[in-house]
Amino acid sequence: MSIRIFIYDDNADRRDSLRALLSLNDHFLYVGEALNCKNVLADIEQFYPDVVLMDINMPEVDGLEGLRLIKNKYPEVKVLMQTAYDDNEKIFTSIKNGASGYILKNDKPQRILQAIEEVNEGGAAMNPAIAQRVLDYFRPSDKKSPLSPKENEVLCLLAEGLSYKMVADQLGLSFHTINTHTKRIYEKLHISSLGQAIAYYYKNLKP
Repeated sequence: MSIRIFIYDDNADRRDSLRALLSLNDHFLYVGEALNCKNVLADIEQFYPDVVLMDINMPEVDGLEGLRLIKNKYPEVKVLMQTAYDDNEKIFTSIKNGASGYILKNDKPQRILQAIEEVNEGGAAMNPAIAQRVLDYFRPSDKKSPLSPKENEVLCLLAEGLSYKMVADQLGLSFHTINTHTKRIYEKLHISSLGQAIAYYYKNLKP
């Protein structure tokens, strides 16, 4: 059975090229098009596509609003966002609003057809560069410590249960130096006890 596809794009040449691309394969059925999302709910009700190819930047009612309206009323319809720009904010807004995938307009024709098939089957198609941005966005950032590398080292050993003297022996430093480092740790972390320092380490700094 053919995948029913509706196209939203304000560029007539782009709509023509997409329509021609879809017509080359019996697996895809072009059902309609519009240059913005002004009548998006009526369009979906009339043509009921399986997949919507959604441009983001369009006049009057853009693709982000169109996506939101479609997913609120017809959550089963898959929406594949397409844009000429890999704009982070629009990427994440699209994903949060329920987009099934995100491709760039300069993706190869075969990749566009593959993306349509992927989202129709319940997958999440994404241009590789965009996928990397998404991973970077959701990857936990490195934990930043207000402490110096040596202070971090001292706190790590104290958190492992070593005494000041054992830490001094392990790092080849004097007991006095370890005591000084510990005082600075307290000052920088705005705390007043070793227990608080160790709790801070496990909560914020432990790899």
